[in-house]
Amino acid sequence: MRERDTQNQMDLNRIRNTSIIAHIDHGKSTLADRILELTGAVDARDMREQFLDSMELERERGITIKLQSVRLNWADHVINLIDTPGHVDFSYEVSRSLAACESVILVVDAAQGIEAQTLANCYLAMENDLEIVAALNKIDLPAADPDRCAAEIEQVLGIAAEDVLNISAKTGEGVKELLDAIVERTPAPKGDPDKPLQALIFDSHFDQYRGVVSSLRVMNGVLHKNTNLRFMQANTRHEVHEIGVRLPDHTAVDKLGPGETGYLIAGIKNVSEARSGETVTDDTNRADQPLEGYSDPKPMVFSGLYPTEGDEFANLRVALEKLRLNDSGFNYEPETSGALGFGFRCGFLGLLHMEIVRERLEREFDLSLISTAPSVEYRVTKTDGELKIVSNPSEMPHPSEILEIAEPYLNASIIAPADHTGTIMDLCQTRRGELIKMEYLSPERVELRYRLPLAEIVLDFYDHLKSRTQGYASLDYEAAGHDTADLVKVDVLLHGEPVDAFSTVVHKDKAYNYGRSMTEKLSELIPRQQFEVPIQAAIGGRIIARETVRAYRKDVTQKLYGGDVTRKRKLLEKQKAGKKRMKSIGRVDIPQEAFVSALTLD
Repeated sequence: MRERDTQNQMDLNRIRNTSIIAHIDHGKSTLADRILELTGAVDARDMREQFLDSMELERERGITIKLQSVRLNWADHVINLIDTPGHVDFSYEVSRSLAACESVILVVDAAQGIEAQTLANCYLAMENDLEIVAALNKIDLPAADPDRCAAEIEQVLGIAAEDVLNISAKTGEGVKELLDAIVERTPAPKGDPDKPLQALIFDSHFDQYRGVVSSLRVMNGVLHKNTNLRFMQANTRHEVHEIGVRLPDHTAVDKLGPGETGYLIAGIKNVSEARSGETVTDDTNRADQPLEGYSDPKPMVFSGLYPTEGDEFANLRVALEKLRLNDSGFNYEPETSGALGFGFRCGFLGLLHMEIVRERLEREFDLSLISTAPSVEYRVTKTDGELKIVSNPSEMPHPSEILEIAEPYLNASIIAPADHTGTIMDLCQTRRGELIKMEYLSPERVELRYRLPLAEIVLDFYDHLKSRTQGYASLDYEAAGHDTADLVKVDVLLHGEPVDAFSTVVHKDKAYNYGRSMTEKLSELIPRQQFEVPIQAAIGGRIIARETVRAYRKDVTQKLYGGDVTRKRKLLEKQKAGKKRMKSIGRVDIPQEAFVSALTLD
């Protein structure tokens, strides 16, 4: 760590806090790279692609998962820049970063134009009353059409076409003008250095050597090192070990004033004490009220996570606790499965989020995990009037006790070329969708708004949407309450015993297809036993599909030749009785690979 001399309180008029927002793959991280180069924050020899994406997983997939902040100097001003994710599953990261900013850089692909997440993120910025600096990126591409896209931005978002900047994050063209526009258009932060300290934590991560490292924005007062702080929501007291700024290396400073963004290390070991949205104040001169924090994002997809080895359960608990600090979008609680043992029921914001969390747990904490099939949260009204929330299909009451089941719905926005309207409508209708609105953004592009059940979107809707539109469609969605539907729970029985890991809730019309495909899949995966194993799919007590794993058969009459047939019959009857006895006491052992393969999403 490098210490630097502290100056007098930084002039608020010299500070600019901004954030980059855009749809997936519109060039946020590449633009952040060019800005780092232009402002001299990173030496040319140290520069690499996706510089702010520090996670190995981000660099492999080419996506941003975690917001990253950096402090830059430009034209006698200090710019605090936050690079944010673009995928809909990580939109809560975007909303947190906006609380630390006065403006946003809205990046739009000059070849593709406005996409679903462009709209969602722009509306988020408008709700926060932030100044929007719009920029058309990738103008160096042969397919780029900046004039058409600028007109689209003016028509849909109301930002004047002449105010939209043309840039190429790849070549650096127009990026200097963009930095000048940020300095010129972004309002200076407001704050009073003489008021009691109020600082908002907008992100945290766990460092195994230094404890919790929190990113924060000072709203009022001054944060000094070697002072005692009060974390207002957690009501805990901690001494500051180090405060500093990211340049992008961690650089220690003596104090942070109003409007400044930096990091805080206070020797915190309990990860629950430094949650995002926490207000930090001086313990001796406390603020009266905490700042308005963030509402925790509500999980939409639920899945069980189990260690492949039972003795890894404690390690999984510790890993989830540490990861929860860095990613407040998921939650977890212990659960037990008869088939898989001890594990955790986890809630995620979407399927990509679930995939990323599982992969981070395996990579960062060296765990080997099995995840059960994803499900959503159902509201079950029982015949006695009790309302039960069910996120695990194995907890669904018996059909005779159920009055009605309500499932979560979404309002989905799909933006695509007008040529693909028919195929998108066909896909949405087969997924029980209801058309709300259809609007042409331009003669070539259309926006379709549908009301869809979350359970129909969560598995493979996005993949089908992309394949049907040759990759041109974009999807954004928001929760739209619950609605009753004709749903049933399908159980999978092995040797007459239900296996909770394979239970699922589906629409009545699709129950037979699910039961048939699951029994067929398991009949290929489960090894033959000494006795016959029936694999059945059932709704309540009614069997809807069946496959059988045949028993090993030894030829017990091999040693006999010729002679009386009753000798053969006697041996075969003896074998049959032995098989029957074995079947009554036998237990079907399901190999771990069978669980992994059967629960892998097609």
